[in-house]
Order: sequence, then structure tokens, then C-alpha cells
Amino acid sequence: MGALPEATGCVFRVWAPNAQAVFVVGSFNGFSEEANPMKRTKADVWSVTIPGVKPGDAYRYRIVTENGAFLRMDPYSRAASHSDGHSIVPQLAFSWGGEAFNAPAPHEMVIYEMHIGTFAKNPGEEVGTIDDAIAKLGYLKDLGITVIEIMPVMEFAGSHSWGYNPALIYAVESDYGEERDLRRFIRSAHEQGIAVWLDVVYNHLGPQDLDLWQFDGWQENDKGGIYFYNDDRSRTPWGDTRPDYGRPEVRAFLRDNALYWLQDYHFDGLRWDATAYIRNVDGREGDAAGDLPDGWSLMQWINEEARKVKPGTVTIAEDLRSNPAITRPASAGGAGFDAQWDGAFVHPVRQALIGAEDAARDMEAVRNALLHRFDDNAFARVIYTESHDEVANGKARVPEEVDPGNASSWAAKKKSVLGASLVFTAPGIPMIFQGQEFLEDDWFHDTDPLDWSKKDRYAGIVRVYRDLIALRLNRAGQTAGLCGQQIDVYHMDQRNKMLAYHRWKEGGPGDSVVVVVNFSTQLYENYVVDFPAEGEWKVRFNGDSGYYDPEFNNGGVCCCDALRQEDNAIRGSLIIPPYTALLLSQDKP
Repeated sequence: MGALPEATGCVFRVWAPNAQAVFVVGSFNGFSEEANPMKRTKADVWSVTIPGVKPGDAYRYRIVTENGAFLRMDPYSRAASHSDGHSIVPQLAFSWGGEAFNAPAPHEMVIYEMHIGTFAKNPGEEVGTIDDAIAKLGYLKDLGITVIEIMPVMEFAGSHSWGYNPALIYAVESDYGEERDLRRFIRSAHEQGIAVWLDVVYNHLGPQDLDLWQFDGWQENDKGGIYFYNDDRSRTPWGDTRPDYGRPEVRAFLRDNALYWLQDYHFDGLRWDATAYIRNVDGREGDAAGDLPDGWSLMQWINEEARKVKPGTVTIAEDLRSNPAITRPASAGGAGFDAQWDGAFVHPVRQALIGAEDAARDMEAVRNALLHRFDDNAFARVIYTESHDEVANGKARVPEEVDPGNASSWAAKKKSVLGASLVFTAPGIPMIFQGQEFLEDDWFHDTDPLDWSKKDRYAGIVRVYRDLIALRLNRAGQTAGLCGQQIDVYHMDQRNKMLAYHRWKEGGPGDSVVVVVNFSTQLYENYVVDFPAEGEWKVRFNGDSGYYDPEFNNGGVCCCDALRQEDNAIRGSLIIPPYTALLLSQDKP
């Protein structure tokens, strides 16, 4: 479907079952409305081959109906001048340079959520571009990032957007760059050892600049026509533009899109936006009357097809309903996603971090957040304290929430580091949002680019993230337990706002990790906790180290001797500074 260039011309195909006639109108025929008629096939697909058409040529379809004629952009536009402009014949040829990229396994994943338009922007540019982002890939590699998850880059209305209003789901947003630029981004990321996932939006389309709306003139109930439900199932929080998941042609349109990004662009995975609204009209759990069985089967189908065409593909759901079936295999009745964003982690952890009063911090809620998983698989969840949703829509960055208007205060920095410590030491797939690592403040705006001067101003906070990521990935061979699934939150002190937990993969020196967390403003100079083994435990990370910030007090200890007591327990004494996590492990023999 769409425009597919050949050696001597281009084949055009479009689905328009209610059209009486269809013409290709383009730069190659002087935008004549009748020079290039298309022929209808039995499947209501109109087709024509036009000699001499080449990549870069502009075109639209002229659709003739009993009620008149109108111009439409190609639903399968692989490039566009802009969202209400012309479709562009794509340039399909691209050299991947003999790429042999091995995507990270779940225990090796550290995700960086990126918005192309604001991640990096040069002076004079309206928005950040794909080229601007390419220039920063070396920085992300040095930080330790192994996966970039980019927010939607499909053509949308205007120049500024989060991307969750796609007008043309096959075309790269023209303000960000061209098709070849996105391919270069992925090739360059792979050369740096970084996988790339794309955020896709199938719960609704548009609603602005949406030529799919009443595409061939047909509609019912004044709704969207052939691509959409034309009854109450069309309703979403973003407009009456839910695709008709039961119509074969629409299902194929969405399936083909997912496979297109994986095959043609070499994306390593897909993050699905708001899957609750694909499986239920109102995004509710336990609402049988509003369930969309066709939406559920669509997710199963696409997830299965994705792994067939590209083995190793990772699919992530933003569902946030704590439904374990989302990450069960389709063969077991699940939706077939590999992992889902975990609201049961982010919400209680953020609440514990941003509250002004220590007394209100709920250690049991934090403990439950650390322990939560889906079907006993920790790697079925993505854990984070900041994402595009958690730093907008009435919520701000963690340091801004801690100290509004003063996100670089001692308390804001300490709690930001404390939150990062939990993300990188809890079981699951850790994720950070762009700029989080250098204390970006305020809330997320699609018109407000990252302030990269903060990378140098808060270089110590950047080191926090670099060090925590290295520990999470066991780069020094001292913290293998953080790569595993096992956790025992064996110490919870609600009165003093303390937690201690043991992480391990196989157990033993170089594997077992003990994390002690102080959620209070109190300095504890002789705090006794249990350890899983006798001997010397070395502090691998201290969130109060002056190495990370001159305002930190450099409190704590460098090591702890854990001794067996008369009751046979193994205990050690620690100095634990305020709002601080300590991470300890034993040297290998």
C-alpha cells in the first residue's frame, strides 16, 4: 500500500471502498486532477503505476464520490511535506553498513526516554532535530544507557507536540528530519551499542490534520468513516478517533505500521501508548461492557507478528492498570507484551520522595513497590520516577516537586538522588527521562528544550547516574545481584523511615548486594542492620558523597564488618546520612 518507487516509476495503491473514482495528483503531472486515474481491484484497493515518478515527488489522491470530490494525503505516506501538505514518494534505499547489532537482554536494559523536539536544539532552530540528537549519542553511551525509547516521531499537526497526536503514522515528523535521518539515528545508536525503541500510538489517531477522517466520504453518525469506529466505541479522551480494531483493513493498516518501523527502520522494540484504551473504551479495568475484544486480539496479533519478522523484538505496554495479563504470552491468553510500565512502583515511590514531612512517608508502600512484579517476573516491569507523563499534566520533575522554584536545593538534590538509587537497585527494567540525570527542573513542555549547561553545572549528579548504572549492570564485577530478580526487603523501620534489602542473582561475594535506605532527615550514626553473610562489606555507592555534590556532607562509612551474634544473626553497624542510600557488597575471594 502507499507509494512504492520502482526502477522506472512508482506504484500507487490506496484503499477507498466508497469512492467512485480515484486519481493521483502530483508534481510529476503538474498536479492535474485527471491525468493519472487509478483502477479498482476486487479488494476495493485502487492502483496505478506511473512511469517517471521518483523519490521526492509530491502527490495526493483525488477521491471522487457521489457527493463531490476532494484531495487526501496517502494513509500510507512514508514521507510528507507536513501534516496538511503533500505526501512524498519515499526514498527506500539506505545503507546500514553491514550492521550486526545485538540488542541488550532484559537484565542489561537501561532506558532513556527521549523527546526529539526538546532533547537537543541548536540556536536558530524551531525544534530539536534528529541530527541534533545524533550528536549526543556519545554522551548517552558514556552515561551507560543501553536503550533509547523515543517518543512518537510520526507526522503530527504543527511543529511542537509530544507526538501523541499522529496525523500520518508512517511518515517521520518533517520538522525533526527526513526518513534517512531517522535511519541514521538508529544506525548511529547501534554503532554505540544502544538499542532504540519507538513509541507508537494506536489507541487513537490525530485528531488534528487527520486526512483519514471520512477518508473516502463515507461515515455513520457523523463519525470518522472507514478507518474508525462509527459508534460509541470511537470515544477516547483525545477525540472520537479510535481505529476500528475489528475491520480487517484497519487491523492490517496498524499491523503493517508496527512491522514497517521494525523492518524498514531497524527499531529494536515498540512502546505502545495507553493500551488500556485499546482494550476498553474508557480505559477501565473490570468493565466488561466497555471491553474491546478486537483491541485485545489486535495487540496479541501484532506482538506475535513482530517477533516473527524480527526475532528479539521487545514490546512494552503503557497500561498502568497492574494487569498481569498484559505481559502474559498470547498462547496463555495474555496480550503478549514483554514488559509494562509499573504504576505500582512510580506512584508510591514519588509520594515518599516529594512529601514535605518525614512522618508521612510510608515505608510499607515503598517496600511493596520494591517487591511488586507481574507473574513473578521482575523484568516484566519498567520502573522509574520520571517519565513524560510524570513530569507534566499537573506534575513536575522530582526535584521541582520537592522544592518548588528551588530544584537545586540540598533537599531537592538529595531526594532526586535517593529516587535514582531506588530505580537502579530495585528488580525490574530501569528508566530515566531526558535531563533527569542533570537535575532538569520544572515540568515538561514540548516548546522548552533541555538546558544542557546543567550537565556541567551539576556534573556530580551526572556522575551519580553513571555510577548507579555501572553498578546496576555489574560493570566492575562486584554487584551481580542487581542483574538478577531476587529481592528480600528484610528490614522496615516505619518510625525511623529506614529500609534495608538484599538483592542477589546466585548469591555470595561479588553477587549479593545490600541496600540501606534512609527516607528521613535524621543522621543515624550507629544504625544496626542484618547482613546475609559474615565479613567485610564495602560501600560501593554512598548517596551523600561529596564526590557528587559539594553540599552533600560526605557522611557514612567506607565499609562495614558484619559479625555473627549470639542469636546467630549476622549484623553490622552503619553511619547513614539523611535522605541517603548506601549500597554494599563483598569482594570476590
